Amino acid sequence: MEFIQQYWLFALGFFAQGLFGLRLLIQLYLSEKAGKSVSPTIFWQISLLASFLFLMYGILRADAVIIIGQSLSYLIYIRNLQLKNAWKQLPVLVKLLILLLPLSAWLWIIWQSQTLPELFNTTNIFSFWSVVGTIGMLMLNLRYLYQWYKSEQQKESVLPFGFWFISGIASLLVVLYGLQKKDPVLIVSQGMGLVVYIRNCALLLRKRTT
Repeated sequence: MEFIQQYWLFALGFFAQGLFGLRLLIQLYLSEKAGKSVSPTIFWQISLLASFLFLMYGILRADAVIIIGQSLSYLIYIRNLQLKNAWKQLPVLVKLLILLLPLSAWLWIIWQSQTLPELFNTTNIFSFWSVVGTIGMLMLNLRYLYQWYKSEQQKESVLPFGFWFISGIASLLVVLYGLQKKDPVLIVSQGMGLVVYIRNCALLLRKRTT
């Protein structure tokens, strides 16, 4: 029974990371097609869905590192959809549901038991590798603050060089954390993401030299 539960848990994590990976492949394809790094609307739509699912994975796996990271990026995805003029096209009920999903998840945990304090204690967030993982996760999500800042500056959704550079460093840290935790979801997803991050850096550097 425990094996089956773990199987479905990893399936959820891989599905969420698969969506994260899919958004990167779509972004890379459209960037290669345009000959420059672009910020397509579908990138942010898939990001929002994947973020919620991976937040659920972190809660079920009792991993504070994942929970902290995903909780920070959710609203930034929404803001980018606003900048792309895609958010206002959604029905009011759908927008309300999207906004309530992460809040409901946290309230559910608190309502059920003392899970929340136990979760952060059992994860041992002050151990060396948890600090490494937390830094990596925070960088992966705080990169969107940088991306948000740059987008607000330009009054449009953009994915600048700094975003991809931070992504590469953060991804490496999370892979190291995943190896220590023996978490195949983190290892595979972030390892594959490195390729896309490096390629986007190359596209932007090539644009600067032309």
